[in-house]
Amino acid sequence: MSSLSDKRVILGITGGIAAYKSAEIARRLQDQGASVRVVMTPGAEAFLRPLTMQALTGHPVHTGLLDEKAEAGMGHIELARWADLLLIAPASADFIANMVHGRADSLLGAVYLATNAITAIAPAMNRNMWAHPASQANIRSLESHGVTLIGPDDGIQACGDTGPGRMEQPNNVVSRASLLFDSGTLQGRRVVITAGPTREPLDPVRYISNHSSGKMGYALATAAAEAGAEVTLISGPVNLPTPERCERIDVLSADEMLDAALQATADAHIFIATAAVADYKAASVEQQKIKSKQHRLTLHLEKNPDILSTVAATHSHLYMVGFAAESQDLQTYAKDKLIRKNLDAIVANDISRSDIGFNNDENEVHWIDRDSSILFEKKSKSQLAAELIEKIAGAQHDQIAP
Repeated sequence: MSSLSDKRVILGITGGIAAYKSAEIARRLQDQGASVRVVMTPGAEAFLRPLTMQALTGHPVHTGLLDEKAEAGMGHIELARWADLLLIAPASADFIANMVHGRADSLLGAVYLATNAITAIAPAMNRNMWAHPASQANIRSLESHGVTLIGPDDGIQACGDTGPGRMEQPNNVVSRASLLFDSGTLQGRRVVITAGPTREPLDPVRYISNHSSGKMGYALATAAAEAGAEVTLISGPVNLPTPERCERIDVLSADEMLDAALQATADAHIFIATAAVADYKAASVEQQKIKSKQHRLTLHLEKNPDILSTVAATHSHLYMVGFAAESQDLQTYAKDKLIRKNLDAIVANDISRSDIGFNNDENEVHWIDRDSSILFEKKSKSQLAAELIEKIAGAQHDQIAP
């Protein structure tokens, strides 16, 4: 399985003859399941036509710093928030120097400064330019800021020289990029995640449910698998493919989800409850379809079991992470839930906002534990999931047995 599956990749292309390889990189990224958007510098356009990259990716190529079609004309901010990975290939000596000094006089430079995404560069330049102390100092500076270096390769260059400096071959660039999402921080751990809504039947046709899409839980399952965990995903009814390297257990009701969770967590290390479990169910389920003749219908409901509290009480060895979807007093209600249910941490998001949460591809959440509250600002759910998994891995490291 490719770790690039469902990842959002900005492919940045700078000026240089190696730009012709970028077309192959874009194709290979998409073969690995990534969604690709291309940003080109003015210098890149001298070597490669934007139309080529548009045809390959199926999306318009971004070249200008100001985009009148973007929200508030700030296309670089929207792109920066969208990405899970910023891959600059080729990265010229000039653009690398601009990155070091924080220059934002091009769209690609502005995206680099604005994004929280993983950033990698594939340098391409003459061997003497690569070996120059200034270039080497620039590379060390970028690496110290978390930028990953891919290459360069050693061989014959377009200028006729032979030596290090030419861009890595496209398949190597993509392979190295995919490894950036395999952190290994949960290697040897067993993680159980609940996701999606539950359906509580009223009769053979009707049920009580909610708007949960399951996207956050599925993103967390993917991120946990990429971190090396053995993942069991207990899912309510959603329209999402099963994440690779995850065991999926399909359930409908809260009772079914509880039974599956109790069994799966018996030998697990971490339990992450993202599912939007219905609070109530019908006191009795009608065996025949309820007729719609009467003007009013009275339903008798009873409380569903509390999955988080029950699992926490049954399996005290688990590192427990809950989710709280609130429409007001977000942190107050979330902290109360943390204490009442004896959780190690809770992730709270504001469902009153239409731009995040249910049925959106982006989210913004607060991580709340016994000692702190941390805001994870708005970003793609896949990127947010990776950051939350890293937080969970670090937080529980000393609390569970190896």
